[in-house]
Amino acid sequence: MTKNVKPTTTVILSDSDLDIDAEVVNEDVEADEDFSSDVENIELKLTSAVCGERLDKTISKLVPQYSRSRIQQWIEDGYVTVDGVPGRGKMTVLGDEKIIIVPQAAPDEGAYEPEDIPLDVVYEDDSLIVINKAAGMVVHPAAGNWSGTLLNALLFRWPELLGVPRAGIVHRLDKDTSGLMVVAKTLIAHTDLVRQLQDRSVKREYYALVWGTPNVSGTVDAPMARHPRDRIKMAVSRSVLAKPAVTHFQRIATGMLEKFPNSLVACQLETGRTHQIRVHMLSLGFPLVGDPLYGKQHLARFFPRQALQARKLGLIHPESGEHVEWEVPVAEDFQALIKAAGISLP
Repeated sequence: MTKNVKPTTTVILSDSDLDIDAEVVNEDVEADEDFSSDVENIELKLTSAVCGERLDKTISKLVPQYSRSRIQQWIEDGYVTVDGVPGRGKMTVLGDEKIIIVPQAAPDEGAYEPEDIPLDVVYEDDSLIVINKAAGMVVHPAAGNWSGTLLNALLFRWPELLGVPRAGIVHRLDKDTSGLMVVAKTLIAHTDLVRQLQDRSVKREYYALVWGTPNVSGTVDAPMARHPRDRIKMAVSRSVLAKPAVTHFQRIATGMLEKFPNSLVACQLETGRTHQIRVHMLSLGFPLVGDPLYGKQHLARFFPRQALQARKLGLIHPESGEHVEWEVPVAEDFQALIKAAGISLP
């Protein structure tokens, strides 16, 4: 099968290049990755070190910036040739082959429409964008919210994100949670950030205002799954389907809304499960102020959304390898709520 030809990057590999363990990190990356239009073809000249290995496994090791599932799809679709002949994923390589990979876009490219929606951009470079998401904005189109999302806004401002999975979105915030999110501008940055999230090396700190007075500090290590009776909710669970979830918290200050005590809490996430902070604080008996799903309904009048903001974000820059960190002020409506509780921000 002949494909459109792009410039080719040639990589000559020695036996020592195969000592990396790329299989594990690639296996968990999403299968709907995409490519940027300026990505070059990749040419690999194999050595005897890979003799007897499967083609897809070999490529996965040697080209770790792409996930194995994506590589397998490219092989299946004929975008990987071995000595000029289309490869097969389960074929065994002998170790002297010439492989050419033609990176391809995901099949759902173009599924979303760009929309001119204002964004608060905290930082931008060639690899990533950091957004201070406003409360009320849905991150990704889904049933009931097919427009007006962060993804639609990203595609309008950066059309090139059409060639990156989910327009570069690697993690989410709930609709009514404000604060920092990182967006990848390239496929390589996307894969790197996904891996950092999987490795729990991304540092995320939130401010939450909760009802009651929790301990000065603590850790909630409680797996989570869908609520057994209410599929909209998440819950702490012992189900075999539950996924690990870890939240560290520290009480910053205490206050009162009318006669009801509350506390400003800083929460650090190790994992990023849906509704994680909301569910974990509820599990301790301290639901978030204003939370329409998990909060105290008779106290809903104090705030129209969950009092939660992603205020700090730290990660390893995909290109430079340096640790970078951002922090944003507390949103105005959240600030007003904290002030009403008699709490002064640190």
